[in-house]
Order: sequence, then C-alpha cells, then structure tokens
Amino acid sequence: MISTTIQVAGVKDTINQLGKIDKQLQKDFKADAIAIAAPAVKAAQNVYVDLPLSGMKYNWQSEGRTRKNFPFTVAAAVKGVRVKFDTRRGAVGVILIEQSNPAAAIFETAGRQNANKLGDQLGFVGEGRTRLIGPAVYRARKAVERDMENMITKTQTEIQRGLK
Repeated sequence: MISTTIQVAGVKDTINQLGKIDKQLQKDFKADAIAIAAPAVKAAQNVYVDLPLSGMKYNWQSEGRTRKNFPFTVAAAVKGVRVKFDTRRGAVGVILIEQSNPAAAIFETAGRQNANKLGDQLGFVGEGRTRLIGPAVYRARKAVERDMENMITKTQTEIQRGLK
C-alpha cells in the first residue's frame, strides 16, 4: 500500500480532541475532510487510464506467497484510491490519499528502492516518490490544504466555544 500526504498544521490534535469531546463531532469532521479531499482523490483516480505493461493483465503472484499481486486493471486501480486518517503518535501525515490495490501499488513503487526488472521496464522513480498518484495529488493539494485549514480553524473555534 502506498500513500501521499497532505499536511495541514493542527489536524491531528483537532481530530483527537474531537474524539475525546464527542465521537459524532469526530465522525462529522472526518466526513467533511473526505469531501474536501475529493478533488485530490479524483485527480489521483484520473491518472489511471492505461495498462502500464501488457504483461500486467495476467494473473501473477510472488513465489512462496499466497496472495495474487496481479492482474492490474484500470478499474481496480481507480477503486483503490482512498482517503485514510492516521492520528497515531508517530504518524507523519494525518490525512493520507493511498492506493490500496496491490497491483497499482506495485506499479507506483516498483524499482524505487532497489533496481529490478519490473522497475526498469516501467521507468525510473525516485526514492520516496510514486509514478502517478504523488504528482497528481501534489498538483491538486493547494486548494485542498486551503479548504482544510479553513475547516480546522472553524472546528477549533467551535471546540473552544463549547469548552467555555
């Protein structure tokens, strides 16, 4: 699974405080955040238009494993793009746009850490980067970050008002 992060200061604390105050507020906040992130998710979904390599359409699994890694299908790659929240203490990002489809995740990251045949055939991708999803989310992130900051500020004000 691979992911791209949109960073907005104060999100983790806001989500955690909402959970302590009222679980319904936290659910509403997450629903609003997913709606705000929709343009970035749509941008990430729209980059999947073709089969990267013709051999990726066949069933394939790693030797010694039981899970199938392929076939790669555009529909499954599009469906695999989703928003996830990670408010754990050591988390780098809080709101993640991730690719949960194994074939698409392999396509995005193959060869970025170690050179291999698949990575060579797909083309270079730098360490810590992805082929399609990262650049697409990066292009859409400004509007998402701005709207997210406004929503967080509004939510934090409501929390402070409710605590007084």
